[in-house]
Order: sequence, then structure tokens, then C-alpha cells
Amino acid sequence: MLLAFAPCLCAFITAGTGDPRACEFTLARLKYEGGGDWYANPSALPNLVAAVKKRTGIAVCDTIATVAVLDEELFRYPLVFMTGHGNVSFSHAERLRLRSYLIGGGMLWADDNYGMDKSFRREIAALFPENPLKEIPHTHGIYTGFYELPGVPKIHEHDGEPAQGLGVFFEDRLVIFYTYSADIGDGMEDLHVHKDGEKLHELALRMGVNVIAWFFNPR
Repeated sequence: MLLAFAPCLCAFITAGTGDPRACEFTLARLKYEGGGDWYANPSALPNLVAAVKKRTGIAVCDTIATVAVLDEELFRYPLVFMTGHGNVSFSHAERLRLRSYLIGGGMLWADDNYGMDKSFRREIAALFPENPLKEIPHTHGIYTGFYELPGVPKIHEHDGEPAQGLGVFFEDRLVIFYTYSADIGDGMEDLHVHKDGEKLHELALRMGVNVIAWFFNPR
């Protein structure tokens, strides 16, 4: 799965601690245009990285990268995360490159922070018109690969809708994982930020750990 990224990963293997043996990959946050706050939940990914390092055998780098679709560095990061409350907009060139990135072995985890759903669905429909978003069954490995989860945990209540895990598959591979009406990013933030409580914080972290663990060992 990572073969397309292997040469680039080597260049960034020391991004976390300076020890070539210390980390395998750098998690990246996707910066996008359109007005949405792509930078939301700043403590979420550092907390997720800490959990992955402590709980799994995956040597993830401490550094969280920020990358835009047209940046040369995009293909150095096999897994990118995006979130926000507002509008998401990709240019034609960005759509082509993001599609190439995903087809080439990359994966996008998008977490709706309440407000980006409509524009995100529009962009994904333009990106993969032949492969629409569809609900991922609760038996999928992304829910069972590390922790046994019954599905995407519900962290925040907004419109009363259930949390959903949606995905885009390309040649039977999950290339986009979309957590909708869940606010996983909020849940992974420092406990004092949203005051969700330790139980919801833990559930959000478990979902995040599962995403990364599954990416490295899909089954």
C-alpha cells in the first residue's frame, strides 16, 4: 500500500526526533482554500500521535506537518487529515492532484467539525464522480483493526443525526474516510478545550488510533 510513497517517506523519517529508527511516518494536516478553518482543533493531532506512539508499535513522528494539495511535499505524507467548520474549495488543478495522490496510495481522513459537510461532499463528488461516498459497514477493519468499535463514536450533538463513517473506495481500497456528525477532532483535543469528559476523549482517540493502525495494516 505504501510502495508509491516509500522513497519520499525515507526523506522524512527523521522528522520527529532526529533518530532514523525512531519514526516511520509523519501525520499531515491538509490546508485548503474556500474559507474554512482547516487549522481547527490544534491539539487533536498531537494528542493522537501521542496515543499512537504509546499504544501501538507504529513509530509515528512527533511533528505534525501542514501541507496543501499543490505543495511538492504532499506525496511525502501517505495519510493526511482535514477538518473545519466552513467551506472547502479545490481548484481543478487541486482536484486532479488530490485524485492522483489518493489513487497512488495516499489516504485522506476528513472529520466534519460541523459546517463543512455540504462543500466537502460537493468536492468529493467532483473528485470521484464514479465512486460516491457510501457508508462503511461496522464490520470494516477500520473499526476493528486495533480497538473493537461499533462504528464512529458520537462526540458532540448538533442536529440530532447519528455519527457516520463514510468512505470512497478506489479499486476496493478505502482512499477517503469521512467521519460525519461525530466531531472526532473535538474529542481528541485537550480535555479542557471542549470539556467532553474522559470517556468521550478516549473514544475519539480510539477512533483515531484505529484509522492509523488500519492504514498500516488494512484488513
